[in-house]
Parts: sequence; structure tokens; C-alpha cells
Amino acid sequence: MRPPHSGQTHAPAAASVSTADEPSPRVRGLGACRTLGVESEKVPQRDQFLPDSPPHSGTMGQEDGKKWVAAAHSQPTIPKSDRLLAQAPVAATPIAFVRAIALAYAQRGLSPAKALAQAQIAPELLECDGARITAWQMERISEAAMRELDDEALGWFSRRLPWGSYGMLARASNGAASLDVALRRWCRHHGLLTDDITLALHTDGAVATLGITENGRESGRGIPAALREFCLVSVLRNIHGLACWTIDSRIPLLGAQFAYAAPPHADTYSVLFPGPVAFDAERTALHFDARYLALPLRRDEAALCQMLQHALPLTVRQYRRDRLLVQRVRQLLGAPAPLPSPISAAPAGQPAAPMPAPLPMHSAESLAELLHISPRTLHRQLKEEGATLQALKDEVRRARALELLHRSRRPIKQVAAAAGFANEKSFIRAFRAWTGQSPAEFRRRGERGGG
Repeated sequence: MRPPHSGQTHAPAAASVSTADEPSPRVRGLGACRTLGVESEKVPQRDQFLPDSPPHSGTMGQEDGKKWVAAAHSQPTIPKSDRLLAQAPVAATPIAFVRAIALAYAQRGLSPAKALAQAQIAPELLECDGARITAWQMERISEAAMRELDDEALGWFSRRLPWGSYGMLARASNGAASLDVALRRWCRHHGLLTDDITLALHTDGAVATLGITENGRESGRGIPAALREFCLVSVLRNIHGLACWTIDSRIPLLGAQFAYAAPPHADTYSVLFPGPVAFDAERTALHFDARYLALPLRRDEAALCQMLQHALPLTVRQYRRDRLLVQRVRQLLGAPAPLPSPISAAPAGQPAAPMPAPLPMHSAESLAELLHISPRTLHRQLKEEGATLQALKDEVRRARALELLHRSRRPIKQVAAAAGFANEKSFIRAFRAWTGQSPAEFRRRGERGGG
């Protein structure tokens, strides 16, 4: 059945996997929101994944189902090689998530056959442990199940969340002055929908944490064990996706942790939650840079209504823009390299001081790896923010060099090394380009001015 339309639709759908670097055209001016569906950014070579059914091909026949089942028995993990140029859909969403949806139907005494057919998923595929489906298929079966069961939680909680529940949360959060206020509203209002879990936002210095507390597990209440992973992953992805959309920015994760053992499809988590992932943790949580909490919300009521009408298609794609990317790159470039430094010479009668650790000599590749994006994406996003990697390197090196020349009597060679230069000659050449004078001349003029 389909519930009456109330003018609002649900928030991003249940978890599936989507690429972090695939082409992501802006949809009706809104941009692409953080995915809750899974497509690997690593496009496979032939026969690496289950054959993909195009959206227009209709439901799958018996012979097609047999082919999918046969392919599933040899299903490999998501490849970790560099992303290829091909853009064909990739089956990367684990079948375990589809099984969880089928279980939600079983809890209500209903059959998932109609939803499976709409998503072009062969019923036989549910029996194949290593099978994967595409993000398009996951989004289709999620929407079909939410509508048919009239439950956006898909059986996770002790009471249903009728169609429109997450849209209501999005509306309640959208008028906030900052992401911090919006997320705290979401967490508080989510508790009005269900008390099976408690969401909370905490900050500890530079790190913000969105955590989930599971209530009633000791007494046998709470999330059904067979739905637990699907629930926790989806809830975190929903709130993270909405946060990205509201501030019109990707929010890179510093880490994700889960209060359960690593599942057989743990390789999928590197796409669902780019960054360090830990299992068997004390609680389930996401960690990110707390500076994003201060960013203002950039979506008005009209944009929200439009997004809610098309939430599922929008959230298939990873959010691309990072409004704090320039700051994060500058911070990484300015972080001293963790290497032992020699003791520098000191004026007579004063103790020797350790030479400052040199700035790291980062390349685009090393920075991209730390930021969990590709080098091409790094250059493109910096350009969108009006910056270049070389200009940021020069800015950080120049600031370091000026500080050391002003505040110390270290030899020019040591200043060059501390500013991230391989040799004194290249440092002097760069310093002349920055200031129009050599480091020694700059230091002498500073001393005369100070005197």
C-alpha cells in the first residue's frame, strides 16, 4: 500500500554504497547530497562484479536470476586499485542489506516479492552470501519497502516511522543558524520518534562526534539483532547525508566506529565511511572536524521541499564540495613532519635549542591520500575554491620562513630546511620571488627596524 501523500517525503534511504569521485551533475540547482546508497568508486574490469541490470529492462526472468546466482558464488571484494575511467554501474552494495529489508516484510507477515521485482533483484540472490547489487537497485527496493510497509525505519524500531517521518526531522532542523544547532535538533527530535536508540552530538576540542546509544539491549528490547547493522549504518548515513546537504559541503570523516564485529562485507565500509573504520567498539559513532559545526545552513524552505520530493535520487551521489578543504590542506601543509631534528647552534652562554621540525614535503598524491580523495579531485576542488596547491604550499612556506627569520638567528640553511625546502639555493630563489630580497637582506632590514 502507499500511504497518503502529506507534502513531504522521507530523508535519504537506507544504506547502499556510492562513489566519492564519479561525475555528479547538479540536480535542479541543489547539488548532490551525501549518499546512503553504495556504488564503488573503483569501476571493475569484466566479470569482477555481478552483472548489472539497466533500469529500463523490466523485471528479471528466471534465466537472468540463475546467471546472477552463478556469478555471486565467485564475488570478489571491492578492488583497491586506482579508479578507472569507465562509468558503468557497479554492484557493490552487500546483499545483507536486502536480506534485512526482506526480514522487515517477514515481521509484518508480508512478501517482499513486489519490491524485489521493482528493483530487478532475483529472489534467489538473497541466498548468496557474497552477492552485491547496485546503488540504483538498493534505492529502488528501499523506497518500495518504505512505501509498502509505511515504515521509513524498515522494521528497525519497536514502532513504525510512517512515511514522512524523516522529512519532518529535516524540516525541524533546517531553520537552524548553524550545523551545530541543526544536528542537535535532529538528535533531540529523533528521540520523539523512537526511544530504541539515542542520538547525541559531542565535541572534544577539534573533534566532533555523532554517537548512537542503543537502549534496551540488556533487557532483550531494542533493535532486532538481524537488523542491527543495517539500522546503525543507515541512521549514521542519513544524518551525515543531511548534514552535507544543509551546509552544501562534503564533511570528511576522521573515523567511524561500530559496536559490533566486522561483517563479511567489511570492505564495503571503506566506501560507506571513507576514513579509518573500527569494529567491536564501545559504541557506534562518526568523528569529524568540529569546524564544520560552525558553518551556516545554506538551504531555504524551497530547496528543502524540492530535496524532499527527490531525496532518493539525490542521495545516490557522494557530496563533492568541501568548504573547508583549503583550510584542511593548509593545516596539513603546515603540520611539522614527525622526524627527529638536530640540535641547532645557540649563542654563547645560552642552551642549545632544537631546530624546528621541517614542514612536510607533501605531493598532491600524499595529500589526497590523507584527505581520502583522488589527486584529480583535490586539484579540481581547490580550483573551485579559488586556490591552487602550489599557492597554498608557497603561503605556508613563506609564513614559516618569515617567522624563523624574525624570531631566531638560525642559519639560512636551517631556515630553508624548516620551511620545507630541499636546499638553501632553491629557498633563496623562492624567497626573492616572494619578497623581492634575499633572506639575509630581509633579516638585516628587520634588525635595523627593530633597533
